[in-house]
Amino acid sequence: MLREEVPTIRLDGRPQVSKVPEKISGDFWIINLLTTAMGEALSDFLVHHMNPYAAVVNGAVVFAASLLVQVKAKGYTAPVYWFAVAMVAVFGTMAANATHVALDVPYLYSSAARAVLLGAVLLGWWAAEGTLSIHSIIPKRRELFYWATVLTTFALGTAAAAARHLGALVSGMVFGALFAIPGILYFHLRLHALLAFWTAYLLTRPLGASFADWLGTPARIGGLGYGHGPVAGILVSAIVVMVGYITVARPDVKGPASQS
Repeated sequence: MLREEVPTIRLDGRPQVSKVPEKISGDFWIINLLTTAMGEALSDFLVHHMNPYAAVVNGAVVFAASLLVQVKAKGYTAPVYWFAVAMVAVFGTMAANATHVALDVPYLYSSAARAVLLGAVLLGWWAAEGTLSIHSIIPKRRELFYWATVLTTFALGTAAAAARHLGALVSGMVFGALFAIPGILYFHLRLHALLAFWTAYLLTRPLGASFADWLGTPARIGGLGYGHGPVAGILVSAIVVMVGYITVARPDVKGPASQS
């Protein structure tokens, strides 16, 4: 059985501070979808407008730096957290596409391999911590498991989206319907919260990537032809606005009365 989390207490008797959003609201899912779509669009733009190897290396460096800042942070800060998520989206997309383009590995095979890797990460997390809770990512080891899961879901979701054969728009609609299922099961049939969360989290990847491709790819191959660069720019602007809003309104942070 999956279980929820018991707050971790420091040696001085005070509860440790979580490093991730404490409340999962609609804003959380909106920003997740925006970052996923942005990662797809920006990755495609960069690898086609600069040396693709340099793009991947630079993406890896910025991703590592963003994650280092997040891990070293003293607590949850929305801009720091979401910048790390955004860089996971960019680098995770690059990693998934590089496996296919540079190594000539079919997306179906890479998706299967990443599904196995995701299962291994989750099993390792559970074995080490006894929980997959997303409400109190506190000990450093648990935080590393959390980000390993996030990165793996991005790479898996990107590979799954690229393996589609229905076209970007139809695929987006299919993944959108699939994305809604965990929420429906959670609210109406009492699906376990953690299972619903990680299933929906995984599905944000192909959902966001499909609509980003639909907006950015040329009309001759089924897209709207706005271009990956402009689409990425609009999505970055939307992310900045949303993160600015939650930084001020704090819908993702529990109030003092609800702290455990």
